[in-house]
Amino acid sequence: MKDGFQGLRLGKWMLGLLKQRAAGLFCFTFLALGLVSLINPAFLAWGNLRDIAVQAAPVCIISCGLMLVLVLGEIDISVGSMMGVLAASMGAMVSATRWGLSPWIAVILTLILGTLMGALNGWLIAYLRVPSIMVTLGMLTALRGVTEVIMGGTWITDLPPGIRYLGTGSWMGLPICLWVCAGVIVLSTWLIHRTPLGRRIFAIGSQPRAAHLAGLPIQRVKFLVFAWTGFLTALATLVSVPQLSVVDSGIGVGMELLVVTCVVVGGTSVNGGTGHLSGVVFAVLLMTMISTLLIFMKLGENATYWSRAIQGLFILGAILLDHLVRSKKSS
Repeated sequence: MKDGFQGLRLGKWMLGLLKQRAAGLFCFTFLALGLVSLINPAFLAWGNLRDIAVQAAPVCIISCGLMLVLVLGEIDISVGSMMGVLAASMGAMVSATRWGLSPWIAVILTLILGTLMGALNGWLIAYLRVPSIMVTLGMLTALRGVTEVIMGGTWITDLPPGIRYLGTGSWMGLPICLWVCAGVIVLSTWLIHRTPLGRRIFAIGSQPRAAHLAGLPIQRVKFLVFAWTGFLTALATLVSVPQLSVVDSGIGVGMELLVVTCVVVGGTSVNGGTGHLSGVVFAVLLMTMISTLLIFMKLGENATYWSRAIQGLFILGAILLDHLVRSKKSS
């Protein structure tokens, strides 16, 4: 009896911890900031904090879409390769030595291309019922090849000012990418909490069988979510790639792992049905600044290796916590 009572208390504690994931990440992030600033006060310089926010913005934009994919009980590991294709095609479109199109035409075409690639994923998964891990794994490999073909073994260096402004410009003292990121967060919050589509996404992820019996348009919802993720990936590409002086074929490599890590650490269940956007946002801030934190802790060349190890431990811990909570719910 005593063991059963203790197990119940442990289960309630873990459920509370999962619900308060955003608060926990918020506290952990600011604790880390405080500790590193004690070691190296230069960390809190406005320029450094601004750089961290700019680095986090594209990751956060894509994470807002991938969170909905995971809530549905699906996965998308092609976003990094998708970003590579979009960067290469955008660079080719505006380059004077390639297609020489107007920057604004290139922006529109990039958004359309990203949406179409996401829609292709969604169509294969929703309507042909191919497992999402297989579809997006195939797309990850295929799109890397497409990127190499577009780049042709060279770099694109002559990006026009109109495109460069999206990455380097600012408004009211803040970079464009931060305004775009804030807009995506607000729009995603509205989508999740104020629209029938948002409620259907969580219903389908929580109880797929019940959602089917209730007549919810499961296929259409999945198709729309993957298309939306493709659109957000294109948007993230437009505000991040122009920050670079060159476009190369390595853009987007590793982005899929980073985004999945942020979404899972932020409280989104890999089994679907559960997700907290606020937790995802704080997880993005934490995950993207880990390498900077380690550099300011004067770890030197080892900072990169420690960063990867810490990110791996975070995602493993988040998955284990989610598994324990679900085990307690079912017992």
